[in-house]
Amino acid sequence: MSNSLTLAAAPRSEAAEAVRAEVRGFLAAELAAGAFTTHVDTWLSGVDPAFSRKLGERGWLGMTWPRRYGGHERSAMERYAVTEELLAAGAPVAAHWIADRQSGPALLRYGTEEQRQSILPRIAAGECYFVIGMSEPDSGSDLASIRTRAVRNSAGDWVVNGAKVWTSNAHASHYAITLVRSSPADPSDRHAGLSQLLVDLSLPGIAINPIRILDGGHHFNEVVFTDVVVPGDMLLGTEGAGWHQVTAELAFERSGPERFLSTYPLVAEFARRLVASPDPAALATLGRLSARLLALRQMSLRIAAALDRGELPDIPAALVKDVGTTFEGDVIEEIRRVVDVSPSMDSPDPLARAMAEAQLHAPGYTLRGGTNEILRGIVARGLGLR
Repeated sequence: MSNSLTLAAAPRSEAAEAVRAEVRGFLAAELAAGAFTTHVDTWLSGVDPAFSRKLGERGWLGMTWPRRYGGHERSAMERYAVTEELLAAGAPVAAHWIADRQSGPALLRYGTEEQRQSILPRIAAGECYFVIGMSEPDSGSDLASIRTRAVRNSAGDWVVNGAKVWTSNAHASHYAITLVRSSPADPSDRHAGLSQLLVDLSLPGIAINPIRILDGGHHFNEVVFTDVVVPGDMLLGTEGAGWHQVTAELAFERSGPERFLSTYPLVAEFARRLVASPDPAALATLGRLSARLLALRQMSLRIAAALDRGELPDIPAALVKDVGTTFEGDVIEEIRRVVDVSPSMDSPDPLARAMAEAQLHAPGYTLRGGTNEILRGIVARGLGLR
């Protein structure tokens, strides 16, 4: 089933709708109190550790994990409802996002018991944050070409040298699950010899350099490793199995509602504008966007249900990411055509501010998590088309 584009329909969950109502009430109270302001793309840019801790206190992080690791043993559909409401509200969820979405599940699947006991409860409490150490300079989307190396020293520890780029919020995080080449490249199998390490970002020899986006915001980073000594017991999973582990991890990264809701606050503001001043062309645009959004949501929900069943629907996840992030960019263009608004971060008009934010973040939509071209290749190979 994981190599098929056909997935069983996601069942309706009364528990998910109940927790959805709880989250909506919480968010309404937080907005009324001025605890946060709605923004576009906050799963990348909205770092707020205090807000993450509030979610942890309410049991909305690590929701599906076993209780012995700080989790709450709730369903993937309940977690989906929480995630969806947070994104729709433009809440500041970036601090914990990677840890809750994929690093925690990777630890559950591949980590040692000591690693799980030490790290997972802190993630579930909203107190421990992760970044993804995959992409590298000059590698593009070809992960098999990475050059960051890790070699064992006489004490059995790993000595890491190399660099990673586009590491979202590394400057505000504690660990990086880092893909390294742990043995020489094999021309006959470029995916062999790769491993994953749990790297404490406070270790000596690590330099975190900002990569600023168009508005000067600091979300992305370059992380440089110079003779960084990583304890031997911080290997994640099996040495040499890094490629297989990364592939499994990407199913969590690519299929969630964040892949089509980054620009939802812009859509919501556009809809509010039309309530006050309806226009036939604009209403038609809203209808088209709403129809695409509902279709994407159904695709994503089915993948959440598959993950709940223990499946790894990597090909459908790649498709959701491709179609979803294309939609996010189209939202900007579709709305721009039918409203007479000049995008500006300094505008008193919330629609103008949302459009400016969406445009400034747009270059990343179809890149993060794998470029659309790479994703289409994954889907084609999965269907036997290439």
